[in-house]
Amino acid sequence: MATRKRTTSQGRAHRFGGDWTSEKLDVLANYLQSYTTALKDKPSKESPFRKAYIDAFAGTGYRTRQYEESDGGQSALLFPDLAASAPQQLLDGSARLALKTQPRFDRYIFIERSPDRCAQLEALKQEFPDLANDILIHQGDANEEIQALCNKDWRSRRAVLFLDPYGMQVEWSTIEAIAKTRAIDLWVLFPLGIGVNRLLTRSGEIPPMWRKRLDLLLGTKDWYEEFYKVESTPDLFGTEEERVIKASMETIGRYFNKRLKSVFADVAPDPRVLRNSANCPLYLLCFAVGNPKGAPIALRIANHLLTKGVQ
Repeated sequence: MATRKRTTSQGRAHRFGGDWTSEKLDVLANYLQSYTTALKDKPSKESPFRKAYIDAFAGTGYRTRQYEESDGGQSALLFPDLAASAPQQLLDGSARLALKTQPRFDRYIFIERSPDRCAQLEALKQEFPDLANDILIHQGDANEEIQALCNKDWRSRRAVLFLDPYGMQVEWSTIEAIAKTRAIDLWVLFPLGIGVNRLLTRSGEIPPMWRKRLDLLLGTKDWYEEFYKVESTPDLFGTEEERVIKASMETIGRYFNKRLKSVFADVAPDPRVLRNSANCPLYLLCFAVGNPKGAPIALRIANHLLTKGVQ
C-alpha cells in the first residue's frame, strides 16, 4: 500500500489513501468468509483440509484513510503524489479481518519485515486469545518467507494468501512458487499506476535499475516488446519518422493478468482497478485460484466481488 505510516508501540495506526483501501478490504473480507464456509469440513483423501490465511505484508490491525508520505527508503517506488487525502477513519486491517472470519481458519500466518509491526501483530494474540495458538508471526522478507512456506507439503492443506505490498517488492519467482502448490488462492495488488506505469517512460528509455525491478516483478524481459511499439509515418517530404508508443494502463493490467494465468489454474478475468479520490488508478486487485478442482466456485465468488462489488 502506498501510503502506510510506521506504527509505534503506543498503537498509532498505519495511514493510507482513500476509499480504495476500504474497497479492497471489503472484497477480501467477503471472500474469506465465503472461502471458509465452502471448505468447512470438506474432506480430502485422508482428513478435512487444514485451512490457512497468509498475509505477506501484514502490518498491524487498525489503519486509517488519511494519506501521509511514509517509509522514505521506499519512496522511489511509491510515487506518493498519486495518493490523495481522504477523511480519517479507523478500519480493520487485513490481519484483524482474517481473525474475525467465521467459520475460522485453522492457522493464521502473518509476515512482516519490521520488528515494530511484528510486535503489534503479537498483540493480536491477546485480543484473540482463542486463536492465539494458531497465530504464527514470521519476521523477514516476504519473498523468502513465502517461498519457504510454499516448499512444504500442501496435499492436505488449502490457503488464501493476500499480497498487499508497499510498492513493487513482490518478485515473480514468489508468485510462481505460490502457483506450484496448487493449493493457494491468491489476492494480489498489482502496482499498476503507482509503480509500473511510472517506470515506463514515454521515450522508452528506461534506466537499468528500473528495468531490473520490472524484470523481477514480471518474471520476464519480454514486457518491453509488449509495452512499447514503434510506429513509422512519412513526413511531408516522404521521409519515414519513427515514434515510440507506450502501452495504456489497460494493456499493462491485461498483460499482468495474462502472466498470472500462465502459472495458476485460473484467474478472474476482470480485476478491479483501485483509484484514489482524484480518480487516478493506483492498483489492480487481481485474483488467481490455485487448485483446479476448486476453481469454479472460487472464481464465481471472486468474479462477483470484483465486478459487482460488496453489498
